[in-house]
Amino acid sequence: MKSGKEAVSAIQTGLRSECLSYTEVLAQSISVIAPSTVPAAIVGLIYVTAGNGTWLSFLIGMLGLMLVSYNINQFSRRSASAGSLYFFIAQGLGPVTGVIGGWALLFGYMITGMSTLCGFSVASSEFLAQFGLQPPTILLYAIGAGSAFILAYKEAQISSRAMLIFECAAVVFVLALGLVIWGHSGFYLDPEQLYLTETTPGGVLMGVVLVVFGFSGFESSTSLGEEAKDPLRSIPKSVIQSVVLSGFVFIFMAYVVVLGFKGLPDDLGKTESPLLYLSTKLGWPLLGNFINLGVLLSFFSCTLASVNSTARIVYSMARHGLVYQALGESHKKNNTPHIAAAFASGFTFLMAALVNFFGSTPFQSQGYFGALCSFGFLSAYFLVSLAAPIYLLRVNQLSVKALLLSALAVGFMAIPFLGVIGIQGSDIFPPPKFPNNLLIWIFIAYMTTGALWLLAVKIVNPSKLQALSGNPPEISGDQK
Repeated sequence: MKSGKEAVSAIQTGLRSECLSYTEVLAQSISVIAPSTVPAAIVGLIYVTAGNGTWLSFLIGMLGLMLVSYNINQFSRRSASAGSLYFFIAQGLGPVTGVIGGWALLFGYMITGMSTLCGFSVASSEFLAQFGLQPPTILLYAIGAGSAFILAYKEAQISSRAMLIFECAAVVFVLALGLVIWGHSGFYLDPEQLYLTETTPGGVLMGVVLVVFGFSGFESSTSLGEEAKDPLRSIPKSVIQSVVLSGFVFIFMAYVVVLGFKGLPDDLGKTESPLLYLSTKLGWPLLGNFINLGVLLSFFSCTLASVNSTARIVYSMARHGLVYQALGESHKKNNTPHIAAAFASGFTFLMAALVNFFGSTPFQSQGYFGALCSFGFLSAYFLVSLAAPIYLLRVNQLSVKALLLSALAVGFMAIPFLGVIGIQGSDIFPPPKFPNNLLIWIFIAYMTTGALWLLAVKIVNPSKLQALSGNPPEISGDQK
């Protein structure tokens, strides 16, 4: 097995190699997950279906995505690149499927950035309203996307440290409230949650669907393969630990939030900001304001992380000659994919602004984009789990354990797939209602466009696809 240094040397690019510590690599994955935003925004939606089993939905989701992370790490322990999962899928299932997987993953990261940019707008509006300020939505979108580009344009350490600081602050505020809620009950162990009172298996499974969306992007540190120190060790650790650390935060907060709402007049399932509501009810409004600030920073951190991941996938595709070559250039001084970052942040702003122009509020847009991005991530996770044993077979390292864990991961991914697509006549996985039933067709149209583009590349210049079987071609920082 190659050392991290050898791996990066084998894939020399215009990015700055070995500049990110393990903590900074971990910050990338944690920031895309944005663990503080889940209990602040979507835990109520999970409670609607899972009830007292909300914590169990999070536990099952965490265990399932640990299976997926195991399969991702079959690749990340052996090779490192800026191409993230798309390069891994290509190593197992071939270049055509690899590009299709990369196209889906790109969709996931881009749409995630749009969703969290809308969330940033919502949180910013709530925070600034305390001071009598009501900036227009478009201005908040511009500030969020513009700031994300500036940090992504700078050296990789700057954006990674910014994400680390913002997300740590947000998680600290959220966990502090969690302890306050639990302490208010005398650190009570709720038997209704522990014994899953009035909880159904179907409700828990439907909750898992939303939980998987909450974990989406946990693998994003793989896009830093050419910038991480000792990437063959730090990236696999970050992939699995981002799931475990975020999972513990989710499980704990799910338990205390459900507990905190017991005996209160309002329904958790109908409360848009449960943490702010609880902080006020418990007499900690100042902590609620800090949580609001923390969630704001977390949404921005996730937007930045999504821009970083999108930029590096686009950068890697450009270096393989699959998209416009200028997107594969790196900044001479900062050694960052600055043109790809400009594209990622600009497109994120443009789409959020466009949806707003057609009358969708930031809160509504956040939900639409959040549901839409899941199709990209689910497709990529399914393909990389399927690719892992094939890749191991090719390198003569396939084991029964690896084959079993691949099968379990592929089987697990069927749950959220059924949840978002729905089954006619099913009470567990009912078909989505309008307008959410249109989202799958948007993704199909996007993937069809990608397939046609891929077919054109294969006909005109098939050698470009074959490059995915090896190392990316050299593109210097100033090459046009």
